[in-house]
Amino acid sequence: MGNKPFMLLPAAKDYIWGGSRLNDDFNKNIDMSPLAETWECSAHPDGQSIDSVSKRPLGDILKEHPEYLGTHPLGITGGVPTLPILIKLIDAKSDLSVQVHPDDEYARIHENSFGKTEMWYVLDAHEDSKLVYGFNRDVTENQVRQALNDGTIRQLLNYVQIHKNDLFFIDPGTVHAIGAGALIAEIQENSNITYRLYDYDRIDKNGNKRQLHIDKAMEVSDLKSKAIPRQPMRSLRYNNGCAKELLASCKYFRVDRMLLNTEGRKMPDFRAESNSFHALLVTDGCGVIFGEGLSLNFFKGDCIFVPADSMELKLHGKAQILDVSC
Repeated sequence: MGNKPFMLLPAAKDYIWGGSRLNDDFNKNIDMSPLAETWECSAHPDGQSIDSVSKRPLGDILKEHPEYLGTHPLGITGGVPTLPILIKLIDAKSDLSVQVHPDDEYARIHENSFGKTEMWYVLDAHEDSKLVYGFNRDVTENQVRQALNDGTIRQLLNYVQIHKNDLFFIDPGTVHAIGAGALIAEIQENSNITYRLYDYDRIDKNGNKRQLHIDKAMEVSDLKSKAIPRQPMRSLRYNNGCAKELLASCKYFRVDRMLLNTEGRKMPDFRAESNSFHALLVTDGCGVIFGEGLSLNFFKGDCIFVPADSMELKLHGKAQILDVSC
């Protein structure tokens, strides 16, 4: 018969730069203000999503059913079944800190963690929204430290205008920041390691400046100039009421965007094969996922976990979905 998919409820974060759009636009109904991030598919100890029916943390479910992860080697870490990815929705009412993430080797040695490779898909952006993507010239550690001390660090950074439906791939070591007005879906390695370089001297709710991690950031940052990233060529493939395009594929995850529209059309089939789970993040619209003895309604903002070796499924509705697998 195959494994059944189930709906996830997210963990939530109230970082100072967040806003209200995750409640307003995605009907999260989370009593938190600001609401900066929702961790839609997460088994990370800093914030686990839960099964909407049983209310069990996703990590507990995967420990009991490691076969849900599939046979992909990333699903096993040190002999222990591990969800290798983390999916977030991010509402940047204000600028995020200028920050950097380590690679796997550095994170393993210094943090006992995965590193953080990530991808951003822009769900919406204000007309003047930007992001930081690396340095606009080759710099030295001394130049960066001096610019941090005298408040001129922004003069060294690449600022990139962003638009709805843009995507950006952020390698470890790339200094970066999401700018104010951006609504982002983030797909990343299963890590919560961030080294802040600069935070605009902001004060948190307790009256303190947020911690910076300049020494570690300097150890992992790529100090070479970065070219302004160009949007990659993307091609939609149509089949049975669903158009699909590849957004990103790397050693850690694969992300496809699905445009579902079954009005007057045959419903597309969907199945997670034995090598990987799928996480379906609904970024717009609504619909139903069908299987034997299963009818699961989904709406904008929902995330559905489809275990590896799933039952045969069909999708019906009109929606945009990010399909994340390994």
